[in-house]
Amino acid sequence: MAKQDTDNTTHFGYQSVDADDKADLVKEVFDSVASRYDIMNDLMSAGLHRLWKRHTINQAAARPGDVILDLAGGTGDLAREFTKKVGPDGHVILADINAAMLRQGRTRLVDAGVAGNLSIAQVDAQDLPFADSTFNCITMAFGLRNVTDKTAALCSMFRTLKPGGKAMILEFSEPAKAIKPAYDLYSFKVLPMLGKLVAGDSDSYQYLAESIRVHPDQETLKSMMEEVGFERCRYQNLAGGIVALHIGYRI
Repeated sequence: MAKQDTDNTTHFGYQSVDADDKADLVKEVFDSVASRYDIMNDLMSAGLHRLWKRHTINQAAARPGDVILDLAGGTGDLAREFTKKVGPDGHVILADINAAMLRQGRTRLVDAGVAGNLSIAQVDAQDLPFADSTFNCITMAFGLRNVTDKTAALCSMFRTLKPGGKAMILEFSEPAKAIKPAYDLYSFKVLPMLGKLVAGDSDSYQYLAESIRVHPDQETLKSMMEEVGFERCRYQNLAGGIVALHIGYRI
């Protein structure tokens, strides 16, 4: 997988683009897929994304009274469950850079009756508008690969965690060699076709497949977390490494 870019360009899938343009390009992707995002997640992963997210929630071990930030939280899968864990004395912020995704999340959470201990915020993960040492836990599920400057996002997460708090990054990663050929075939042939049939947008899902391939692999992301200050960093491979959950602590 690709290393971090060192000049003023970055990757948008397999394309090299000006770093200042990537956020707008990613915005176009998620504006396009927002209304069908949850349906597509179920189809793309055969429902496994729900198990991966549930595992993340369990590993978070959130307690009553905790303050949790769910970054790139989109349609609110994790945020909804965390509101139950932290209770009325805790608080959860559902955050995303994309307004269309947040509108979908707001609708889903209102329909689920979530209120009182939840806020919704449109933020950039690279420059979080929260005070130092605010959160007990920060989660980011399937969002880091879309961030232009991943190191800046990790630094921002580290800064806003309380001492003893943990960051949890659930993301597609490097699969085991034995399953890689089948995974590549699925990603570049089946996935864009599903995007065209269900969401009317094959290009966005082609980008999503490509964005996975240029995201740092498990060891690289672990090293990036350690370099910005996280300690006790580790990762768990899920589904043969197709997905990995990285965990790091601010000590």
